[in-house]
Amino acid sequence: MNAANGTRRLLGPFNRVEGDLEVQIETLDGRVEAAWVNSPLYRGFEQILAGKDPRDALTIAPRICGICSVSQSVAAAQALAQAQGTAMAANGRIATNLILACENLADHLSHFYLFFMPDFARAGYAGRTWHAEAVERFAAQRGSASADMLPARAEFLHLTGILAGKWPHTLALQPGGTTRAVEPRERIRLLAIVRGLRRFLEHRLFGDALEAVVALDSATALDAWAQAHADSDFARFLRIADDLALHHLGRASDRFLSYGAYTIDDAKGRVFAAGIWQDGLSALQPDAITEDISHSWLHAQRTPKHPYDGSTLPDADAADGYSWCKAPRYAGEVVEVGALARQVVDGHALIRELVATSGGNVRNRVVARLLELARVLPVMERWVQALRPGDAFCEHGKLPDEAQGMGLVEAARGSLGHWLRIRNGRILNYQIVAPTTWNFSPRDENDVPGALEQALVGTAVDDGGDTVAIQHIVRSFDPCMVCTVH
Repeated sequence: MNAANGTRRLLGPFNRVEGDLEVQIETLDGRVEAAWVNSPLYRGFEQILAGKDPRDALTIAPRICGICSVSQSVAAAQALAQAQGTAMAANGRIATNLILACENLADHLSHFYLFFMPDFARAGYAGRTWHAEAVERFAAQRGSASADMLPARAEFLHLTGILAGKWPHTLALQPGGTTRAVEPRERIRLLAIVRGLRRFLEHRLFGDALEAVVALDSATALDAWAQAHADSDFARFLRIADDLALHHLGRASDRFLSYGAYTIDDAKGRVFAAGIWQDGLSALQPDAITEDISHSWLHAQRTPKHPYDGSTLPDADAADGYSWCKAPRYAGEVVEVGALARQVVDGHALIRELVATSGGNVRNRVVARLLELARVLPVMERWVQALRPGDAFCEHGKLPDEAQGMGLVEAARGSLGHWLRIRNGRILNYQIVAPTTWNFSPRDENDVPGALEQALVGTAVDDGGDTVAIQHIVRSFDPCMVCTVH
């Protein structure tokens, strides 16, 4: 393509991203004019599941990913529970929440310390006042932060070992609860594990009580807090983000979706509310979800379909395809999912103000992710104390020969859905929409770009080919590409 019309470049693969990702950009006058996001690996789990005993989903679906296998397990268990009409035992619901929260928070820590912050130790930032500190603290493998975080994360994951037997790919998560009962002495151990992570967060990440971080209710309060806790890793990020104006980088549709996170009980809903946010909150309508394959390497679906009615049949020669990823849409619109979506939908005052001021962007996504660490851990402490050793952890039900069910879960990276249809006692159709499928979708039948494709437009790209700003945007979504192309 000639310079008058812009220049196209192919970026990828991206390091520190789970799975394969390619991004094609068209630049004009030093900025991204358009972007096309490609998930270049086909995996086919939905085809693997077809024809199987429905209960096999509890074994097969978690193998989609070794990073977020628990969220896949929970979604599969919820779809089966709805299909067979089984309610969870109270202990089982609490244990499921704890196991899922453990994985989500461990993912947030890994993203911040291992995937996102090392980019600021690059030599290209050597002229910045904060660069030497970023190298000492966050440089990949050599920085002091990973040496602090990794032992804390490893100890925290022992919670999953106690409650689920192992991580990843546990078989303890079932439609009616969990298979592993907890003894009184184990509850004490669980509480010690959760409080151990609290110590790390309060001493290293925040340098303050978690409750004080959760209480931050405005941008002004956040700025004042960062000045008062300058030695914390969160404050270090905020200084870097403000110096690089990351709040101007990576803005997408500003339409956010959350399925709601961590079921309390049938009457009280979830810890984080479900809904759609765009200049106001709307109730979630799962029937409004569709998948479009007009620009995917797939066939046999001419129009957007609800996942219950959709199909996943590969066609590497599809005329308009440029990705194995489908294009999920809500009421025909692009949405963003993730920690930022969860917190804005749930109504946290700080996140609502940040989004109202500058929308969804690199800085706000990271702030929401770290805020979620502070919000969830105290709830985990209460869950551990609410466990009742001696009571049932799992209820049992009979799976009918004809049924359907869906499981809607919030994984670390956002909204994950499993849709199951059973006929003659076997899986007739199993469709999955993962968080990165939402965020990294290709264009739809109306040629509307997906969330990341929108977020990249306008990004400055220098003549020397430096794409670090693009990498900041990509990493701010914390993509998991193997889940995307499940």
